[in-house]
Formats: sequence, structure tokens, C-alpha cells
Amino acid sequence: QGQLVESGGGLVQSGGSLRLSCAISGSIFFWFPMGWYRQSPGKQRELVATITRGGSTTYEDSVKGRFTISRDNANTMVFLQMNSLKPEDTAVYYCNLHPPDHEKWGRGTQVTVSS
Repeated sequence: QGQLVESGGGLVQSGGSLRLSCAISGSIFFWFPMGWYRQSPGKQRELVATITRGGSTTYEDSVKGRFTISRDNANTMVFLQMNSLKPEDTAVYYCNLHPPDHEKWGRGTQVTVSS
């Protein structure tokens, strides 16, 4: 089956950093590309970063150079290191397959960046 549980969000000042974690149960699908997504109030969910099984990464333009996605294959975890945070990064952050499995969305983790 598999579940995705995000953690690590919080309230941080502009310019600060957070590291998000995604715990994945059901390793059978862990080997697919994974992504971090975010959704701000009144906006559609958007893709932030992706990582393949082999570690190749892509980033949405607004986070390039600030965010880093990584994965721990041994422990079936995916991470998102977020530096130089901006108020516009405020959102609920989710991990999922890429492309997403819409039956696998977790609760997400709230990131709030104050100016």
C-alpha cells in the first residue's frame, strides 16, 4: 500500500532555513521518482522539486539555488532542505511520487515564513 508522512515544517523568519522530511512506508514504490509539492491558500498545488531513483534532481525556478531535495534509499526517506526562505514560500508542503499518485497524498507539513 504505502503511506507518506511529512514533517519538519514550522514558523521561521525570512532568510531562515527548514529541513522537511518525508517518511515512506511501502518501499515497493519508493524506487519511483519522488517529488515535493506545495499549496498556498487559494492556489493550486505546485511541484517544487523532484528526485529520481538515481539522484537526478529538478527544481521549480523560484526555489533554484535555495532548496535541495535528497533521498535516503536505505531508510526510505526523502528530504527537502530549504534555505533563504521567503514569505512567498509559505505553504503546506507534501511529498508524493512524481507524477503524483493522488491516492497517496498525506497531510503535509505547514511552512510559514514571516517577513
